This record gives sequence, structure tokens and C-alpha cells, in this order.
Amino acid sequence: MSGRPSILWPVDFSKASAGMTMLRRSLLLCGMLSSLLYAAMTLLVAMQWEGYSSASQTISELSAIGAPTRSLWALPAAFYTVLVMAFGWGVWMSAGRSRALRAVGRLILVYGALGLVWPFAPMHVREVLAAGGGTLSDTMHIALGAVTVVLMIAAMVVGATAFGRRFRVYSMASLFVLVVCGALTFWDAPRIGANLPTPWIGVWERVNIGVFLLWVVVLAVALLRIDDRAPSTGRQGMVAA
Repeated sequence: MSGRPSILWPVDFSKASAGMTMLRRSLLLCGMLSSLLYAAMTLLVAMQWEGYSSASQTISELSAIGAPTRSLWALPAAFYTVLVMAFGWGVWMSAGRSRALRAVGRLILVYGALGLVWPFAPMHVREVLAAGGGTLSDTMHIALGAVTVVLMIAAMVVGATAFGRRFRVYSMASLFVLVVCGALTFWDAPRIGANLPTPWIGVWERVNIGVFLLWVVVLAVALLRIDDRAPSTGRQGMVAA
């Protein structure tokens, strides 16, 4: 993000090995790749299910028990988990003395680690739920969804304090959209279990997730630009708090 950071502290980039710098930058790039991968997953996997509606059905239904796309979702979802966890590590490595960025790194790591649990908590397709075929995995799925949203919000709230005014305003605007669309998604969610029409739930959920995916990209770019501005030798770089 452009503009002067609100709080600065010195980080001696000259003491960091070239290998560590390259590792950190590679991990930050994983954040951008993770967002691109997830966006592609929601588009390409959905195209393999004839009759699936991205507007009226949730993303979770693509990996539901009984869905024809369940196996197609599994492998790219595993890659997404790895990329997000790598990004969280990259944010933590880039934090310097910033408590905010260290916290954001940890939150993103936990968010990514949930990907290890999701395969054990799939939902069932709507018809099964409406017939009373829901199981513990459906309950776990709802709980994981709620925890995921909380982690998204927490990361964005804490991350908003890590840079200057423009990033803070962008993060707050993104949070507003995320909270509103998240509320609309959860409002419609009970209708899925009853197999009732949900004409806009896919839109609300995709906007909700898309806002976070874009925020991850912007955060990665902001941290990479700090490296780009840092002098390569003999002087101290400055990182926003």
C-alpha cells in the first residue's frame, strides 16, 4: 500500500541471509497463490457438476457427501491448506518487532490448519439433510464454518493496525463487507438442511470468501513491498507496525 506507515521500527535486513530472505518472499507469494487457487477451485470444480448453481448453492456443497464433485475438490483443497499455512509462516517471519503482524501470522496459520480438519467434517447433500440423514460431521461442519469466519475477522481486525491509514481503511471496508455477507449466509443456512430455495446464498458466501482472499493478496503485496523498499546493504529497512 502507498503512503507512509503510521509506526515504524528498524529491521536489519543486511544481517539476514539471502536464503532466508528468499524463503520469506517465497512464503509470502504462497498467500497470493492460495487465493488464486481457491478462486479457481470454486469456478472449475463447480463446472463439473451439471445442475449446480454457484448463485444458490454453497461452496461446501461441492465437497458434500453424495456430491459428484467431492473427489475433485479434495486434492486442490489440500494444496490450498499447504499454501495458506506457508503464508501464515511467511507473515510471522516478516513481522519483525510487530506484535500485530506476529498475531496475524498465527491466526492465518490456525486458519490454514483447519484445512486438515475439514475432510473429516463434510456436510451431506441437501436431499439427505432434508430426509433427516444428517450426522455428527454436519454439526462439525457448521462449527468449523463459524470458527473459520471468526479467524478471518480476527486476522483482518488485527492486520488493520499493521500498516498505514490506507491499508487500515481498506481492511475496515473489507471487514464490513465480510460481516454483512457472512450474516446473510448464516441467515439462509438453515434452509439448506430443509432443502428449501436459497437463491442468493452462493453469492453471499462467495463475496464473503472473496473479500478475505483479496485481503490476503493485498497483505502479501504490502509485505513484499517492504522488502523491495529495504536497502540491500549497510542500512536498516523500515517495517510498518
